[in-house]
Amino acid sequence: MEALIPIIIILAKVIGITFVLTLPIIAYSVYAERRFAAIIQDRVGPNRTGIPLTIFGLKKDISFFGLLQPLADGLKFILKEDFVPSHVNKFFFWLAPALTMVPALVTLSVVPFGSSFFGEKLVIADVSVGPLMIFAVASLSVYGITIAGWASNNKYSFFGGVRSCAQMISYEIALGLSVIPVLMHFGDLNLSNIVAEQAKNGWLLLPLWGDEGLTTERLLLWFPMIISFFIFTISIFAETNRMPFDLPECETELVGGYHTEYSSMKFALFFLGEYAAMIVGSALIVTLFLGGWSIGFGADAWVIETCGNWAGLIHLGVFLVKLVAFILFFILIRWTVPRFRYDQLMKLGWVVFFELALINILITAVIMTWTEGNLSNFELGATIAGVSIFSIVMFYIAKSLEKMLASDAKKEA
Repeated sequence: MEALIPIIIILAKVIGITFVLTLPIIAYSVYAERRFAAIIQDRVGPNRTGIPLTIFGLKKDISFFGLLQPLADGLKFILKEDFVPSHVNKFFFWLAPALTMVPALVTLSVVPFGSSFFGEKLVIADVSVGPLMIFAVASLSVYGITIAGWASNNKYSFFGGVRSCAQMISYEIALGLSVIPVLMHFGDLNLSNIVAEQAKNGWLLLPLWGDEGLTTERLLLWFPMIISFFIFTISIFAETNRMPFDLPECETELVGGYHTEYSSMKFALFFLGEYAAMIVGSALIVTLFLGGWSIGFGADAWVIETCGNWAGLIHLGVFLVKLVAFILFFILIRWTVPRFRYDQLMKLGWVVFFELALINILITAVIMTWTEGNLSNFELGATIAGVSIFSIVMFYIAKSLEKMLASDAKKEA
């Protein structure tokens, strides 16, 4: 029986975090987006779906402010005809939606949702390489969209798949480079340890408390961390194909892009996969930059001391509040910022973010080395001059390549 206890605990975490927390958040993110969009556009939005008592002879339904709308949407997708065109590659056509949804859910296994609950950490897999696993598994979702575009045997879908492949690969580079200064600062790849460090010594973007206080090193490192946050957040938008980076779908040009030929639950998996990826991206941003489950301002130690084994539930609530706030930020951006052109999208990724992320790594390394006393004043000046020259050369090369490609495009036109 004792051998079964660890298995039961793991199953409880999987069911609790995946099915009790994550899937309802995904469903109600769709509801929140529709309500948020209605507010911005001065509409009502879904507010009537509830318990249909009138079909049982009563005079009035109970609407619950439309909170049962996700249930109605799910039922609609299940009951709709699952139409598969005759000209598609059926195996890959069926495989693509799963490749979009599953990686997003798998990556949540390493995200710490709270501190601990009766001695058990509120994370499914407390691995020592959390960010690397998230990047490795999340990158598989590009195959789902690309295969969907190719298997549909439709030129609009194929263009959407190609766009997605180029877009996600381009921004994965900036995404990976932007997180390196964060990992250099913490010296750890375990997400639980990173959050615990922020609970003790201040969030990465708010290093205002802790045993060390606001030291010179922490103050100087605050600037490259802000740059990392900026690059990382925008790259997450691009990785999730959210506005203003929804070029793979882009209904004004590609009808619906890679999912044009999909219907019923296969389309629903693409639809929900986008929101699942948005939740994973928001959770990672909150974990790395905003303290994760940490309440902040030194209150975590007091909560643990006061509430004991129940402190994990309070931390879970704090994490969910931060997560929901960032999801609403995603939704706000979608309905306020217009779509990029494709050339602007690629220029931002390769000409701006790639070089800026590399330079940010160098700046972080210089600051950490200097504050540790391993650089003399002369070496510091020489290093700053070298980083400056490197930055100028990188941007000059990028601009030269951009001009050359623009000139070639004009000649072809």
